[in-house]
Amino acid sequence: MITRKLNGAAPLTPMPRGAVDTQMHMYLPGFAMRADGAGRPADPLPTPDMYRETMRWLGLDAVVITQGNAHGADNAALLACLREMGDCARGVAVITPDTTAKEIARLSDGGIVGARIMDLPGGAVGLDALEAVDAMAADAGWMMAVQFDGSHLPELEPRLAALKSRWVLDHHAKIFDGATPAHLDVIKRLMDGGRCWFKFAGCYESSRDGGPDYPDIASVAREIAAHAPDRIVWGTNWPHNAAHRSEDYPDDAQLLDLAMSWLPDDTARQAALVDTPRALYGFDPV
Repeated sequence: MITRKLNGAAPLTPMPRGAVDTQMHMYLPGFAMRADGAGRPADPLPTPDMYRETMRWLGLDAVVITQGNAHGADNAALLACLREMGDCARGVAVITPDTTAKEIARLSDGGIVGARIMDLPGGAVGLDALEAVDAMAADAGWMMAVQFDGSHLPELEPRLAALKSRWVLDHHAKIFDGATPAHLDVIKRLMDGGRCWFKFAGCYESSRDGGPDYPDIASVAREIAAHAPDRIVWGTNWPHNAAHRSEDYPDDAQLLDLAMSWLPDDTARQAALVDTPRALYGFDPV
């Protein structure tokens, strides 16, 4: 059992109308999870009602729910959460090269706007399916959320540069071996190509320096944001499934303020919180 912090002092960041959380997972009872336990959140189940409290606390108006590893390639729980949340929510699902056009249409009707590639332990679909899923996403008008060990960015650049869909480099690129100028140059070239965005979320997952300020992640974030402030999106990474004890559970307002401090100015913060994600994930503009 874990006690999640769902409220507290408001963020210091002035939250603009229409702010979007582009990275989180949500769960409902009654949906089976993987037998191997991968991606399973700590009890109690982090439900839509719990997340709505977090939205009120942080001043959020919209959310992108990402298919969690615990449900593998079965998107039933994700679709149920989207129905529960209503029009303020969109979803990023897991599809495979065998997913039919009929199923993709059904997912689109349920609020799905993207496909997830997660090439790390526990992920349902990895880089071996990247091009096939990309082609399907492009045909559907979807985006992709792509997560892998960013230490390999230089050798993966040709494949990533050739993607047809709009896609987000997830979780600060997760450069586990530490970012070098070569890694940063790859990210900048990909963003300059016009189809790649960069997500601020889950800084604690790949930081070698650690909190509370995560200086290694901050250095990369500041440089990328200065290079392309209109191509940054942000997410809470709620419910922080890596935290298994109440005392390790982060303060979402503090994490929000930290991420926003890496952006160069208020114009960039408005873009990252509202304008860019609303366009990328198919929300109405505000």
